[in-house]
Amino acid sequence: MESLQNHFLIAMPSLKDTFFERSVIYLCEHDEKGAMGIMINRPLGIEVDELLQQMELDDEPELVSSLGAKVLIGGPVNPERGFVLHTPQDFWNNSQSLTDELMLTTSRDVLSALGSKDAPKQFIVALGYAGWSRDQLEQELADNTWLSIPASTALLFDVKHEERWQKATESLGFDIWQLSNQSGHA
Repeated sequence: MESLQNHFLIAMPSLKDTFFERSVIYLCEHDEKGAMGIMINRPLGIEVDELLQQMELDDEPELVSSLGAKVLIGGPVNPERGFVLHTPQDFWNNSQSLTDELMLTTSRDVLSALGSKDAPKQFIVALGYAGWSRDQLEQELADNTWLSIPASTALLFDVKHEERWQKATESLGFDIWQLSNQSGHA
């Protein structure tokens, strides 16, 4: 299967009453070993500035307190580990370049820069991630658990969290509620 890195996974309506119900996941990695992604549409209930204060990274509280960004639930794996998906800047040595438009890091240096003049222009802070072992995601796609679309920074950064699943499904060009969760094989 072709890599789905830099794609969104859109949860099918059949995932009702599960951890991933109505989720949208940005796939950071997808290769023969498995896949890793960050759920981008489920706020945890705290703001980034609160997280920075808890981590004692709020050197300039007047700047940080104006962030207003929400910390997201990135997925069920390692929920204590933080991830920052952000727009590129040359001086973030600890950030992994995913595309020309996105970088990913678990480093505290980006977190400590949030709310300052050195902060990335756009960012998502998430705790935890979604992970799939070898061939697991491919099987879930074959089972009609997920749909995939190419990722866009507009959906990542410009759409409200609670609207991301709906906007992602609308981009498919059909009503997702009309789909069956049964897979067919000829």
